[in-house]
Amino acid sequence: MPAPTHFLCLPLVTGASRRQLSASLSAFSADVTSPHSFAIPEQAIRPIGTLHLTIGVMSFPKDEGLEKAVALLKTLVPRRMLANVKANTTTSASTNSVQESDSEKALSRPLPPLLSVTLRGLHSMQPSASKASILYAPPVDTESTLLRFCENLRAAFQDAGLMATENRPLLLHATIMNTIYVRGRNRRGANRREKLTIDARGILGRYGDFVWMENIPVQKVAICKMGAKKQENGDEAYEVVAEIDVA
Repeated sequence: MPAPTHFLCLPLVTGASRRQLSASLSAFSADVTSPHSFAIPEQAIRPIGTLHLTIGVMSFPKDEGLEKAVALLKTLVPRRMLANVKANTTTSASTNSVQESDSEKALSRPLPPLLSVTLRGLHSMQPSASKASILYAPPVDTESTLLRFCENLRAAFQDAGLMATENRPLLLHATIMNTIYVRGRNRRGANRREKLTIDARGILGRYGDFVWMENIPVQKVAICKMGAKKQENGDEAYEVVAEIDVA
């Protein structure tokens, strides 16, 4: 398979989430990069603007085929897809709620977001946390609504031949730390970069129940270009090629 050039994702940085994520990442970075704590290189901590949930990767050399992916994205109706997902998990309690005596008050309340995300905990992408290079925060998804929604999005692109089919389940995750971004670790002067690993067992123990952000509405589904770019404010972010509203 050619090297991936783009990815489909749910961006996590919004006006509602930025303050929570900024506070969480700042506290985490200050802790784990301290020489008196875990002494993790600062470059390994991912900038706030890069945080997202990857749904799948795509390869469009010289942007060939990209327009088809953008056109497909714009035909999708996330509200309808979510309704289909939630229809399978509807309980009798939700049906009975219509019969409550204060139904008029319920109608006057603001509608809840169609889909919201809470990031809690920290895990190693590698089987052995003692030799980790990627640490990620998983979304809380007790009813698998988020997962099934993202699986349906991925299937749409796979069925259209725009995204390779993977023989593994979709793992939704927000990358918090990745040592591949630590510069200056070439092996014996060769061009090949040495894979830096850390013993993350202490970090995972400390941040196993840490809440990075809580109940943040998902606003967009986006196609982004690989390779985060520096922003004027010093942050980094992926270029958004196309996006649609979830609501």
